Amino acid sequence: MALFRRSSQDQQAKDGQWYYCLRHRTVEEGMQCPATDRLGPYATRQDAERAIATAQERDEEWRNDPRWRDEEDEDPDGGTGRTAPGRG
Repeated sequence: MALFRRSSQDQQAKDGQWYYCLRHRTVEEGMQCPATDRLGPYATRQDAERAIATAQERDEEWRNDPRWRDEEDEDPDGGTGRTAPGRG
């Protein structure tokens, strides 16, 4: 007996939804592999084929986003902007 079965929802999701499987490094139509192993859904096969490149581009944008650059705002008391108790 299988631990997990494909639900009817898995079969319904097959039409028009594309995923990139990280484990197999392939593009799949529908939810064929576990969610932990896939990126998506994507509207087109071409978008799914670019999943890794898209993720890298978004990661680079996030790394360079000034809203997430906390090290510039850190102070000597631990970076919280608050003073420690007993320190003026």
